[in-house]
Amino acid sequence: MDKFRMIFQFLQSNQESFMNGICGIMALASAQVYSAFDFNCPCLPGYNTAYSAGILLAPPLVLFLLGLVMNNNVSVLAEEWKRPPGRRAKDPAVLRYMFCSMTQRALIAPVVWVAVTLLDGKCFLCAFCTAVPVTVLGNGSLAPGLSRPELARLLARVPCPDIYDGDWLLARDVAVRYLRCVSQALGWSFVLLTTLLAFVVRSVRPCFTQAAFLKSKYWSHYIDIERKLFDETCTEHAKAFAKVCIQQFFEAMNHDLELGHAHGALATAPAASAAPVATDGAEEEREKLHGITDQGTMNRLLMSWHKCKPPLRLGQEEPPMGNGWVGGGPRAPHKEVATYFSRV
Repeated sequence: MDKFRMIFQFLQSNQESFMNGICGIMALASAQVYSAFDFNCPCLPGYNTAYSAGILLAPPLVLFLLGLVMNNNVSVLAEEWKRPPGRRAKDPAVLRYMFCSMTQRALIAPVVWVAVTLLDGKCFLCAFCTAVPVTVLGNGSLAPGLSRPELARLLARVPCPDIYDGDWLLARDVAVRYLRCVSQALGWSFVLLTTLLAFVVRSVRPCFTQAAFLKSKYWSHYIDIERKLFDETCTEHAKAFAKVCIQQFFEAMNHDLELGHAHGALATAPAASAAPVATDGAEEEREKLHGITDQGTMNRLLMSWHKCKPPLRLGQEEPPMGNGWVGGGPRAPHKEVATYFSRV
């Protein structure tokens, strides 16, 4: 159990590296899924384009959404965007940084899928087989003798070698080589453009706005860490609150049982009810409650944290009052007293 806890803490402390690894695994998985996918072109005019567009666009959209769902910054961004301003103003630059950061990671797997699909050429062949220039690659003298629907029906069967019967007009191998060549050219162009775009985003942009970039990055990390620490503190408080409530319940039950035994035995002397002795463990749990010992106060505190988060300014004590934070002014200077003992 300790090993799993250490691994979980390591992943939490290195969330950015962990998310990069997850995106890389999803990218490799998308390529593996495509290689195992059985591509079956319908070989019918009008259906080829729709089927190919679905294969080219639907899986990348699913992978993009999965990348967003697996990124913890989605909930952090949504919470920061929708929360009331309260005593802490929202910084649009921080929100943009968080959105761009998680979008860049989520786009890795879709980009790999589109690149692999174009480099393979099956999807492009199925989508644009009816647009093959027959007059250039085939027997152009026979093409005018066919109507447009007949020619489209014949060319739509190019991806299906078992039903294609138009070798007299256009050799199937010629059409397949032509379309795959175009598809691979588009695939390598897509890879080149995305690589250049990633280089510009990751390298060139921080060079022009380094100060703003560092500021947005710092407060983005702060929001994430603040949320984690608040959740951990709430969990610790809930455990301490539950433990104290259970201890009080059993102490009261023990006291009632002692009173019942005393009345049943008809003791001549009244039984003295001993006050429950608080152990060191109980005192430690009470200290974790921070003075919040009832449900109403805790609910008001949680509502206050949501509506009026404390300003990002240290050195001032601003306790929550009601449903907002009321500044208490500068904190009083802390006095330290040093006591010296001398041996005579």
